[in-house]
Amino acid sequence: MHTFAAAPPRDRRHRSLQRRPLAGWTFVSPMLVLLGVFLVVPVAMALWVSFSDWNGRGSPLSSDVGFVGWKNYSDLLLGGGLATKNLGTALRNNVYYVMFVVPLQTGLSLFLAVLVNRRILRGRGFFRTAFYFPSVTSSVAITVLWLFLFSASGAVNAALGWIGVTGPNWFSDPDGLIHLLLGAVGVDEAPGVLAGHGFIGISWWQWLSGPSVAMSAFILMAIFTTSGTFMLLFLAALQQISEEIDEAALVDGASPWQRLRLVTVPMLRPTVLTVVTLGLIGCWQVFDQIYTGTQGGPSKTTLTPAYLSYESAFTDQEWGRGAATAFLLFAIIIVFAGVQRWVLRERGVPRRRRRASAGAVAPDSRSAKAVPR
Repeated sequence: MHTFAAAPPRDRRHRSLQRRPLAGWTFVSPMLVLLGVFLVVPVAMALWVSFSDWNGRGSPLSSDVGFVGWKNYSDLLLGGGLATKNLGTALRNNVYYVMFVVPLQTGLSLFLAVLVNRRILRGRGFFRTAFYFPSVTSSVAITVLWLFLFSASGAVNAALGWIGVTGPNWFSDPDGLIHLLLGAVGVDEAPGVLAGHGFIGISWWQWLSGPSVAMSAFILMAIFTTSGTFMLLFLAALQQISEEIDEAALVDGASPWQRLRLVTVPMLRPTVLTVVTLGLIGCWQVFDQIYTGTQGGPSKTTLTPAYLSYESAFTDQEWGRGAATAFLLFAIIIVFAGVQRWVLRERGVPRRRRRASAGAVAPDSRSAKAVPR
């Protein structure tokens, strides 16, 4: 004789389902408290400081601190004084830094990932470790090494001397690369249109100067130290691509370059988006290399918004202006990240199918079922 357990009453199941959200909130509440105390509260206080005249003494929430509204922001963007000029100079320097670093580090990291992913390469483990090693080295140590290598009598200028090229005094040269190229063809002075008009405190001629020689050394250092990290992201994505796809393209007569450009890279679109986003954020937040290396010199050609925010707050004691600079930098990062996501989006693919195919790198049986036809 079989006995069957009585089914739980309906109200008991209902109470059990009601307790599930409570249990979930109980488990995540410690992390929510930590995020609130160490992230939300400091950001909210910094936002208040950007609208106040706090001088760094006492609590920013005390009654002695006055509310100045948008004054700190207007002084930076519309004041026309030294603060506006410094902000414009910092933005110009960082724009060129982003323009050179993000594409070059993305391309180099993809090249390194494809290289160490090849089975015919001997010692792949060694090369993976060697390429990744600069990424785990202290940025301060790398900066000090870079200052030594790119000094007037350093190893870089010595190597250039072997081929008959006289190297510059890298970290002491404020000349912009575009201005140097124009000077080589006889354009030594700014045209009246570019010299008489400008944006955020500096003329268009200054905006079109290009990265300085000193900033170029920092650009090379950023590419050298970050490509290894992004190489690992590309390598992980490459190993998820089925070998049958490459073999099918080979059977169709595609060359190695065509297989890379038309097959591999399109399947790496989600990883490319991640790498570009992380690179973009990191480039706009560059600080420690500038602080250790040049403190914004020479002639403020390596000044960045992140270092300008620090300098305004901790050196000039303009805490409201420093906080305003930080939030302007935050807005810039959000805008640029949104633009690059729009540029790299998949065109002509419905949103639901785009989401389903984003994780379907290898066309196995599970991914084939996940992508609607």
